[in-house]
Amino acid sequence: MKQWVVKLLEQLDISFHNNQSAPSPNGPPIINEEKATLIYMIDVYNKHLFDIEKHSIRKVREKLDAMAKNLVNADPQQLEKTLSEIRQFFSSYRIDEYSYVQNTFDDFKRIVWDFADQLGEDMRFENLKEKHLATNLKDLKEAVEANSIEILRHKSREFINSYVEYQSQKNEMRNKRIVSTKKNLDLVKKQLLEANNSLNVDHLTSASNRKSFDEYLKKLVQMNKINNGQMSIIMLDIDFFKKINDTYGHDIGDFVLKECVAILRQVFSKEEEMVARIGGEEFVVVLPNHNIEHTVVRAEEVQKRIRNEVFLQGEHSIRFTISMGLAQLLQNETTSDWLKRADLALYQSKSSGRNKYTIAGKLLKTPNVA
Repeated sequence: MKQWVVKLLEQLDISFHNNQSAPSPNGPPIINEEKATLIYMIDVYNKHLFDIEKHSIRKVREKLDAMAKNLVNADPQQLEKTLSEIRQFFSSYRIDEYSYVQNTFDDFKRIVWDFADQLGEDMRFENLKEKHLATNLKDLKEAVEANSIEILRHKSREFINSYVEYQSQKNEMRNKRIVSTKKNLDLVKKQLLEANNSLNVDHLTSASNRKSFDEYLKKLVQMNKINNGQMSIIMLDIDFFKKINDTYGHDIGDFVLKECVAILRQVFSKEEEMVARIGGEEFVVVLPNHNIEHTVVRAEEVQKRIRNEVFLQGEHSIRFTISMGLAQLLQNETTSDWLKRADLALYQSKSSGRNKYTIAGKLLKTPNVA
């Protein structure tokens, strides 16, 4: 099997009981590259789910996990059934997903349209009143030229009354507009914040998501070219997370993810420090102004916190550990290579026993696995 396939199966940590395709009880199953590609695509999709009507994330995740496991089954009939389930699922889910996004966008457009429409009505009212006032002013000028006291008195009174009425209505409309505008702006602001959070925050853990992580990292690397500072990342993974799900269920798995992020955010709480969820149970911490020695101290702190904590959920007392890969940005290093070094360091921590951290060296290829 190719190295990337072996690494994928190890990362997924899937339990394959009584699997005919496994070469040994302890070894990874032998699967072809086509199946591995499908499993990889399912895993990527699984990592970027969001709640939509008729498709809760927990239930969708259970379906995708089952599909990934069934793909390894050597039974041709089971494989054909699984492929059919995959086609049916994605056909249905993608339609509902598109409808959800479209409806959300339509709601936002409606709010903006109502706001613009209200401003337009206010402007039309003022234009109409100003035209009426301009007509009365023109009549007053004509009364002055007519050299008639009676006409001048009548037109003056008419103009003054219309002017006072205009100013009164204008002040009233302005106050109403201020209240209405503030209400609309608050609503639009709320919608924008919700939309921004939806795009940039992981819905389950409230950590930053992969999109906001990529954008933040790109900005930091660009800034670093100017100030030539030091910064590091910690890539980490919850050890044996699939077994937690298999043993306790996905609800407890979600609880573990949220508790892990809560501790990460307590330890890495500075405004410029980012905690992001970039995969199912994989996270990354961005540490500006950190050399590798400082990063090691922070990594040891969070690892000790998690290692010594007992997490209580209902009748369950849960312990878990994390594996980490630490990497300081090297001079003239690309973001891709920086992340790759951290990922390789994480892989070394996991493959050498887990519950530890590894400091990334220079970029090396992952060792071949027979």
